[in-house]
Amino acid sequence: MKRTSPGILRGIVAANVRRYRKALGMSQQDFAYDIEMDRTYFGGVERGERNVSIDNIERIARGLNVSADLLLLQPDRSAEDGAASPDP
Repeated sequence: MKRTSPGILRGIVAANVRRYRKALGMSQQDFAYDIEMDRTYFGGVERGERNVSIDNIERIARGLNVSADLLLLQPDRSAEDGAASPDP
């Protein structure tokens, strides 16, 4: 079965997770280990290939030290260019 492109919200979550993780200076593997999530599943979330549950959004947000709602917001174009650090 051919994969379709990710939905808009899935793509937004993916971009935000990637941006905040990189701002922490962590690899996918290290971050996934810290939040006790399978690395391949986490990688799929970050690429917008996996549907992510509300529970996992909360788990990822805690690991990133951000509120879960920030992962659902359309990123600012200026923030994407200069990966803003998450607030503790």
